[in-house]
Amino acid sequence: MSQNNNVIDFQKHLKNRQAEPAVDKAKKSTADVVNMTERRSEILKEERRQVKRTILTEFIGASVVVPQKGLMKVALYDISDQGISFDMEGDSGHFKVGEEVAMRVYLNHQTFFPFSIVLKNVQEVDEEAVYRHGGQFVQGTLNDEALHHFVKFIETVSASLRTDSGDIMVSNLNK
Repeated sequence: MSQNNNVIDFQKHLKNRQAEPAVDKAKKSTADVVNMTERRSEILKEERRQVKRTILTEFIGASVVVPQKGLMKVALYDISDQGISFDMEGDSGHFKVGEEVAMRVYLNHQTFFPFSIVLKNVQEVDEEAVYRHGGQFVQGTLNDEALHHFVKFIETVSASLRTDSGDIMVSNLNK
C-alpha cells in the first residue's frame, strides 16, 4: 500500500522566484504610518463639500418646530441648494441624525416660509457652546420652488454684501 504525503514542499516553488537582496527587502518592509482617523476626516470633508454653500451667520432669522413645545429660535449657519445648517444653544439640547425637522425662515418678525429637512449631521461645537445641525431639504413639498429661489437670492445677495460701520451717517441736516 502506498502512502500519500499531504505535505507541500514550498522549496520547489521558491526556486522559481528570483532571490531578492536583503537590502531591498528591508526597504520594502518600511512603510509610512497613516493615521486613518485623519484620512477618514479628510475624505468626509471632501464628500460633504460637493455643493457651494453660503454662510448665513446672523443674516436671517429662523426657528425650528419642537414637537409639543413650539418654536425655538436657531442661528442659521449656511445654506446650499441641497440643504441648510443651523446652530442650537448647547443647553437647549439637540435633534438626532435621521429626524425630520420642520423649519421656518423669517424675512421679518412676522413673515416666514416653512419647509422641512432631514438631519444628516449633528455635532457639538465646544468653542461656540452650540450643536451644529446639518440637514437636507425634503423634496416634493409645496415650497420647493420658493426654497430654490430663496437659496439663489441668498447666494446672489451675499456675494455683494458690505459691512456698515456707521461712518457715513448724517444727522441734523439744516436746510
